[in-house]
Amino acid sequence: MSHTARLLVLHGPNLNLLGTREPEIYGSATLAEIDVRIREECQALGAEVRILQSNHEGALVDAIQGARTTADALILNAAAYTHTSVAIRDAVAALQVPVVEVHLSNVFARERFRRRSLLSDVVSGVISGFGPESYVLGVRAALSLLSRPPAGR
Repeated sequence: MSHTARLLVLHGPNLNLLGTREPEIYGSATLAEIDVRIREECQALGAEVRILQSNHEGALVDAIQGARTTADALILNAAAYTHTSVAIRDAVAALQVPVVEVHLSNVFARERFRRRSLLSDVVSGVISGFGPESYVLGVRAALSLLSRPPAGR
């Protein structure tokens, strides 16, 4: 890439409660602490980052649609909407930049309904189960995808 990579990180519903919400599942790190780690990783790797959190499906759809012109890649933790939102899935499918789906917990080791992602077939890859490190790995994966030559060349 010849320009500074622009990443968008989206946190879905209830992630604003991290640190106090079910710490046995999600850990003790707050969302603010995770955002600091994301910013530090982006700075170290020379990328720009914008981070948003919303509990509202429409706000997440708006942000995904906006990324069409403002981001080179998206790191998305749609949280509960991962398993329920066709609207978020459709917005991601229309986005023509790499999308990395991330989850703090190992969703495949949890309740049956969490094992199904409506997003996984329209994203570039999924990172799950590494706690806050899932986001750091998501940043690295997104930047790696951006540095690859376009498919078919």
